[in-house]
Amino acid sequence: MTTIRPARAEDAEALPPIEQSAGEAFRAIPELAWLADGDNVSPERHRALIAGGACWVAADEKDRPVGFLSAGMEGDALHIWELDVRLDRQGQGIGRALLERALGDARQRGLAAMTLTTFRDVAWNAPFYQRCGFRILEGAEVDRRLADLLSDEADHGMALDQRCAMRLDLSRAGTR
Repeated sequence: MTTIRPARAEDAEALPPIEQSAGEAFRAIPELAWLADGDNVSPERHRALIAGGACWVAADEKDRPVGFLSAGMEGDALHIWELDVRLDRQGQGIGRALLERALGDARQRGLAAMTLTTFRDVAWNAPFYQRCGFRILEGAEVDRRLADLLSDEADHGMALDQRCAMRLDLSRAGTR
């Protein structure tokens, strides 16, 4: 049984190991396996994101985090910085539940959209978000903020042609 709840400052130390565990899935993709050995978001950064009020954890029956979604307010959008579920808990709908909670919060705040950057062709990245109602932005649809994020990611070794920016318009009828 998993419960989705707002992240608390004391959860911050538990989040980098979840990110590390989730990153192990990239070992199955030879050209991206290096991501499994990459740096994780620091507990300090997690505490700052938690203080912003747009971070949630999936907690087990003992209230220990097994997944999290960290986001931040960026203009009229809720931008997802990170969505991770511990490798041994993936495939159970936890990521989708976290995303649904963030979506509900964004709607409650009256925001226009949710945004993120991710890998185009990794099954648990863009294809997952597309199934949840996000669309890949192309060309002029990619605003300066998202273009800068993609550029920063390229500076950190992520091939631009493998990455994309995505958006879920919250004002559109028929979105989840």
